[in-house]
Amino acid sequence: MRGGKAWWFCLALCLAAWPALGLQLDLPLNARQTASRDSAHDQIGIPVGPFAQGAVQTRRFEGKITRRAYRINAPGLTPLQILAPLREQIKNAGFDLVLDCNQISCGGYDFRFAIEVLPAPNMYVNIRAFHFITAINPQTDQAITLLASAADGAGYLQIMRVGMIDAAAPPNPTAPVQPVTPVTAQEFAEQLLANGHVVLQKLDFASGTTSLGDQRSLALEALAALMNARPALRVAVVGHTDTVGGLAANIALSRALAQAVRTALIEIHGADGARIEAEGMGYLAPFASNLTAEGREANRRVEVIVVGEDG
Repeated sequence: MRGGKAWWFCLALCLAAWPALGLQLDLPLNARQTASRDSAHDQIGIPVGPFAQGAVQTRRFEGKITRRAYRINAPGLTPLQILAPLREQIKNAGFDLVLDCNQISCGGYDFRFAIEVLPAPNMYVNIRAFHFITAINPQTDQAITLLASAADGAGYLQIMRVGMIDAAAPPNPTAPVQPVTPVTAQEFAEQLLANGHVVLQKLDFASGTTSLGDQRSLALEALAALMNARPALRVAVVGHTDTVGGLAANIALSRALAQAVRTALIEIHGADGARIEAEGMGYLAPFASNLTAEGREANRRVEVIVVGEDG
């Protein structure tokens, strides 16, 4: 089977429920969560119309807000194929669709940059291929937005919910505590090329500094070897932090970590610096919850992402 039918039959329950908001969604079996950000109690403007006359029409909601981003390794899917099964689930749960538009009818570039989107690379929006849905439950006054995009052989999905504050949901016992770690140089290369990003494990930063101690990291050796084997490959090194401290300080810290890794790749491992970018996200792209010590530790990381391949 192909297209939408094949997509529907590959759906499986992946324990991505928000019980406090009363709706449990079946997500694709191969959907991998890449980012999350929650607000215990906040206000937000939910889009209820396309970009027009210089703005996106919104409706104000207040309550608990949850934000999740996913990457879906399913080449060939359109944004609508990603959203169609979820749209039916939302309608069946009593939600009314108040906005259902694509990159053209939403308002293109202007709409995309007028709405809230979790930061790249965890949530990527292709301006030429995205679809957006807002649904509101008139009985509970809860809202959900879905944003799907497709590019470079993968799909991206963002789900945002806002509604009444309720008892905290029990933790998901299957949620990962640490990123999956490649063991060998071959596994590193395979994971980076297949998934588009890899966490650089066992980087020895001196305590309290952004200086690398043992700069001959196996992960950096594997990355340099891959770049030498594929001379057109371009990558970005991205630093991440936990939420201890202010945003500006954490972005500066994460950028310094990334730059230290880039320098080591060039000076110690012989990688081509012209093909390596370095940037910092601070605490804006968490891997896990910052409410626990384990989550904060997992969030303090440096990743490498594939930017592209020239020629």
